[in-house]
Amino acid sequence: MEPLLAIAIGILFAAAIYMMLRRSIVKLVIGLMLLSNAANLLIFVSAGLTRGGPPLVPQGLTAPQGTVADPLPQALVLTAIVIAFGVLSFAVVLVRRAWEIVRADDLDRMRDTDT
Repeated sequence: MEPLLAIAIGILFAAAIYMMLRRSIVKLVIGLMLLSNAANLLIFVSAGLTRGGPPLVPQGLTAPQGTVADPLPQALVLTAIVIAFGVLSFAVVLVRRAWEIVRADDLDRMRDTDT
């Protein structure tokens, strides 16, 4: 299962870089979204895919019983999702504002700052 996920992550990273190198600013935003999703999957897969219970220590014990899930990758991915949503929403507003001013989607046509 993990080699299949590694291939999927590689495809997501490749698609994200391809989309970010296009001339359209909308494709740049889509590439940014794909890049953040690929990074989240990479964090999950690098932590290992194990099923387990919540990492709670019962009262009177010093360690959790049985197999527990690692909470660190989950916290990292949750934080990354929030940050990616903020960056993506900022990028969408920036693209909309650039479209209102320049009326072009092409990054080469947006180089002129006299408009």
